Order: sequence, then structure tokens, then C-alpha cells
Amino acid sequence: MNTQYDYLIVGSGAGGSAAAYHLARSGKAVLLIEKGGTLPTDGSTLDVDKVFRQGAFKSHEPWVDGRGKPLVPQEYYNLGGKTKWYGAALLRFAPHEFGADEAHQCLAWPVDYEEMEPFYGEAERLLGVRHFATEPELRAILGRLQNGGAGWPAGPLPLGLKPEILDHPEEAKHFDGFASVKGLKFDAQVGLLDRVRDRPNLTVITGSPVAALDFAEGAPERITGVVCEDGTRYRAGKVLLAAGALHSPRFLQTHLERTGLAARLPSADQVGRYYKCHLNAAMIGLSPAVKTDLLRKTILILDERFPHSSVQTLGWVDGEIVATELPRMVPRWVADLVGRRAYGFWLTSEDGSHAQNRVRARADGHERPQLDYDVRRLRPAVTEHRKLLRAFRAQLFRAGFVTVTKPIPVAATAHACGTMAAGADPRRSVVDRHGCVHGMENLYVVDGSVLSRSGRVNPALTIAAWSLRVARLLEPGVDRS
Repeated sequence: MNTQYDYLIVGSGAGGSAAAYHLARSGKAVLLIEKGGTLPTDGSTLDVDKVFRQGAFKSHEPWVDGRGKPLVPQEYYNLGGKTKWYGAALLRFAPHEFGADEAHQCLAWPVDYEEMEPFYGEAERLLGVRHFATEPELRAILGRLQNGGAGWPAGPLPLGLKPEILDHPEEAKHFDGFASVKGLKFDAQVGLLDRVRDRPNLTVITGSPVAALDFAEGAPERITGVVCEDGTRYRAGKVLLAAGALHSPRFLQTHLERTGLAARLPSADQVGRYYKCHLNAAMIGLSPAVKTDLLRKTILILDERFPHSSVQTLGWVDGEIVATELPRMVPRWVADLVGRRAYGFWLTSEDGSHAQNRVRARADGHERPQLDYDVRRLRPAVTEHRKLLRAFRAQLFRAGFVTVTKPIPVAATAHACGTMAAGADPRRSVVDRHGCVHGMENLYVVDGSVLSRSGRVNPALTIAAWSLRVARLLEPGVDRS
């Protein structure tokens, strides 16, 4: 087996697959290593009980929270990463969301929207971004929400779904939080990796966890490859971390500590800091009328009263899904009664960046990794999010809905970012504007950990766009000024 490559990518989510797509097309030798395997196509990834109640496809890796209490983040180890399970909402950040917002505790990006714009366009093309028609019941709901000029202006939600999904009701009802069996969702595997899988210069290895970064003898700042848990070494001219905001910083932290670089690099203390995951809540509206819309997740609401927040409709809700949130002793007919009359909404607010919200490879006094995230450090974001929930709940009530709200806990890490923030100053960031880790050679980061801000929408498209940009800058002869 060839163990020497031009580029080595760790992780196959939005960032890893986008980099693999671009670099494989350059003709150079590319290796992508994924910790997990390929998901089955037997229909089990659409099974509500297995996916939601059993958590059959989630990681069970034990962590601790900021107080040292047990925590299991909702991570997925499989080809395509968490995008296999995302709701396919693919939105751009607004131009102003690349700048600092001190009042909301938000850091600035080292690049602006104009520099990212062409890569947004490429990512949208590759991920099949399109709008779907608003279904009849949702049109009626929106009319009642906006009755009397109450605000809540709505627009189409960009989705990475194939139009044929409407011909497959089982898939249309189970794309938001499920993995498509027929490839009708443009996740990282379908939209990016599968486009280049047949190229002889691309090697994809699954089921092979990376254990450590490898480096040149006597020069730990010069990364030469990775070492897998089975002891296999793979070498490359450039290594790209794309393991996600919870895992990429752990690789780097461990390397810095083991080699003594933690005491020498100005950016070392920043690794793992500024973890962000949005403040999210699911709000279910219940009305007397039975709901039959199929796709449902087609609308985005951005209201100027809540400048750091957004509201999206959720995908299909029924008794089977509702039952996973109820105690087992509750009769199924109750869940069915509720589910048939339910419409779901996803309320998101950008959380600020706080240095103490962080990921550690090992917690003090524990061998387990730590996710220390406390919303009390983010007062402006919490204040806006609470106002958003109150206002939207009240408007749904006026529209004829009784609501049930579920705050999304720390363990839900679907929108995880930060922890290796991009910036110009190595004392306040981890990677530079080109994606290279400050003070390191040949080590780049192309996942959500680089996001200095998370905006008010899902980050997947921005992660893919950043990765495409970094991959482009890695090509020989490209101007990196």
C-alpha cells in the first residue's frame, strides 16, 4: 500500500469531503481517512426507533462537561460525517457576519464575504442547492403568523435535496435527522466525495481511527503525516484536519503537549477555546387540524427584531417521532393524536465566543475529554434567544397553535464550531487566513472549528466553502497574498 501522499485529510464531513473533491481533481495523490465506516443502505437509517430512541448510529464516546459530570456528545463516525444526518439546510452567512460584533461577543473572521463568495457558489452547485415550493398548510400557517403586520417575514430555505425526493414519501418524511438510503440528499458523500471516488489518485480509508499527528525528527512543528490506532503511518506533504470542532483540537492539543510545543507556540493556549454551537430550540405547534404537508422544511424566517437569530420549519412530525420524546408508558395513541396535528419549528440564535467555552483533550482530574460550555457566559445571546422564543410562541398562539418547546442541550453538537478559530493574531486564534495552523508547517484545518463566527444559520455550507477555498490555496502556483 502506498503510504506517501501529497495531501492527507482526516475526516469526511463537509470540510474533509470538500477538500478531497478539489484536491483529487488536481491530479495529486490524496488520502482521506475516516474513523467510521460506510452507512448501511438497508433502510435502518430511516428507522425512527433505531435513529432516535436507540441512537444506533451515534458515537457513544464518554466525555465530561465543565463540572466533570458525564456527557456523551451526539457525534457520528461514518463516511460523510454529520452531514449524512443533517437537515440539508445550506445557507450562506450574511456579509456582516464575517466582522466582529463586540456587543454580542463575536470575533471577526480574517476573510470577508467577498473572498468567500465564489466558493459559496461552487459549494451550492456541488451540493445541489435549490428551493422547494411552500406546501398548502405551511402557506396557511405563514399567513396567520404575518396577520396584521406582526413581522416574521418568510423566504425560501435553500436545501441540498434532489427534486426526486418528492416521489419517495418515505425519504421525504425522513431526511431531517436521518441518512438517505437512495442518495436523495446532497450530503458530503453524495455531493462531494462521490464525484471523485473513481479517480485513481484518491484513496479513501474507512474504519481507521487516527491516533496522533506524525512529525519530522527534531522538528515537531513540521507535520509529516498521521499515525493510526493500529500503528500504521501515513505520510503526506500537507495534512488537513477535518475531524470536526470537537475532535480536531484534541489532535493538536495532544501533539503540542507531547512535544513541548505547548510552551513555545503563541497560539497553543487558544486551541480548543471559543467553542460555539448556536442556542437552539425545537418548538412544536399543535392545532386541532390534522397536518399532511410532506416536506415541510422549506421556509426561513429572518426578523430584524432578532438580528442574530433565525427560524426554520422542521421536517415531518408524526406520532412515531413524537413517541421518542415521551416516556414509554404513554400510550401510542396519545403520541399519534399529537403527532398528526403537529408542525415543527427550529429557532436558532448565534451564541457569542467566550474563551472559557472550550474543548480539552483531557479534563482536569479525568481521562475523558471535556466539553466545557456554559451559556451564562453569553448573556447577550441568551437574552435575544429568550426574547425570540417568547415572541414566536406568542405569535403561534395567536395563529391558533398551542406550543411545546424543547431547548437543545449541550450534548447536541450538530452545529459545533469554533475551537480552532481563524484569525490574524496567533495570540488570539489558531489558524491563519489560509487555514494553516499558526507556527506549524504543513498542517491545515478545513472543518467547522475554524469558524470565528457561526452566524444565525446552519454552518455546513460555510464549512464546505472554507474548505474549497483552502484547498484552492494549497495548489502550487496559486497566489496566497
